Amino acid sequence: MQLQSKLPDFKTSIFTVMSQLAHEENAINLSQGFPNFDPDPHLLDLVDKAMREGFNQYAPMAGIYSLREALAQKCQKQFGVSYDPAHEINITAGATQAIYTALTAFVQTGDEVIIFKPAYDCYEPAILASGGVSVPIQMKGKDYKVDWDEFRTRLTPRTRMVVINTPHNPSGAVFSAADMQELEDSLKDTDILVLSDEVYEHIVFDKNKHVSAAMLPGLKERSLICYSFGKTFHTTGWKMGYCLAPEYLMKEFQKVHEYNVFSVNHPIQKALAAYLKDPGHYLDLGPFFQEKRDYFLKGLEGSSFQWTPSAGTYFQLLDYSAISDEADLEFAKRLTREYKVASIPVSVFNLANEDRKQLRFCFAKTQDTLSRALDILQKL
Repeated sequence: MQLQSKLPDFKTSIFTVMSQLAHEENAINLSQGFPNFDPDPHLLDLVDKAMREGFNQYAPMAGIYSLREALAQKCQKQFGVSYDPAHEINITAGATQAIYTALTAFVQTGDEVIIFKPAYDCYEPAILASGGVSVPIQMKGKDYKVDWDEFRTRLTPRTRMVVINTPHNPSGAVFSAADMQELEDSLKDTDILVLSDEVYEHIVFDKNKHVSAAMLPGLKERSLICYSFGKTFHTTGWKMGYCLAPEYLMKEFQKVHEYNVFSVNHPIQKALAAYLKDPGHYLDLGPFFQEKRDYFLKGLEGSSFQWTPSAGTYFQLLDYSAISDEADLEFAKRLTREYKVASIPVSVFNLANEDRKQLRFCFAKTQDTLSRALDILQKL
C-alpha cells in the first residue's frame, strides 16, 4: 500500500530520544520538562472526592462551568481583563491539544504562520498538517531576543497567524512589556491572529513580569491563549489545560475541539475548580522554582559551564563551549552515556539547527536529584 506522509521530515521528538536514552543508561533525567516530586496532597484528595461523588462521565464540551468561572475570576484578578466563562474559555486535554486545535481551526492551505526559533516542537507539525507554511524567525544571541524589525519584514498578505511563547521554552527568556507592545503595534490594522503559548505564566523570576497577550487590547482581540494546569500544579501526566479567546474565535476553536476530544477529564475539572479558590496555589510558584534555579546555579559556580540565569520556566540553558567543541546533540548523548546526566540539545529547536553550544536542563526536580547531577556537572 502506497502512503504519503503529511509529515515526511519529522522524526521522533528529541524529548522521547533523550528520555529513552536516560532510561537505558540509568542517567539522571534533566531532559524532559516534568517535576519528579508529587503534587499537593490536597489536590489529589479533591480528585479522589470528585471520583467518589460520581463525576466520572462526560463533562460538558467546553468544560464544567464552575472551572471556567474560576478561570474567568483568575484572569480578572491577574490581568485585569474579562473573559466570559460561557463563551470565551475552553478546557482542553493539555496545552498541546489547545495549540493543535487553535492551529487546525484557523490555518488553511497556503497560510503562513510565523514562529520564533528556537520553537517548542509541537508548533510546526500542526502548521504543516493543516496545509500551512511555517515561517521561522531566529531569535538573536544566546539570550534569545526578538528582532522586531526583522519580524515586520516577514509579514505578508498570506500571514494568517503568529505563534509566541512566553515565558519561553527552551531558552527561559521572558517577553518584556516592550516586546508585547512591538507585537501589538506590528499587527495593528491587520487580520493576523496570535497564538500565545503561556504555559509557564506563573514561573518567572527576579524582577521579571509575565505580560500576557490578554493584557494588551490590540492583542487580546486577536489572540488564542493557551495554558497548562500540568505545568502549574506539577501534574503533567494529567494532560489538563485551557484556552482563552474572544467569542468569535472560540466558536471556531470549539468546532475542532468538539470533534477532536469533545470533552476532557471530568473529576479533575471538579478538583481544579475547587483548588483554584486559593490563589496561593499558583501565585507562590515563582519563588518556589526560583529557589530551585538558584540552588542549581550556585552548585555550578566554579564549573566550566557559562550561563545567563533563566528569567522564567523551569529550564536553564548552559553553554558548554569551554568544555567541548562537539555538536550539542553529540555532547548531550555523551553526557548521558558517560556521565549519566541527560539534557536537551538546543540546536534541534533552532533555525537550520544552528548550534550555539547550549544544553537545556530541567531544574523542576528534588534537591537530592539536583545535588547528584551537580556533583557530576562540576567535574566536567
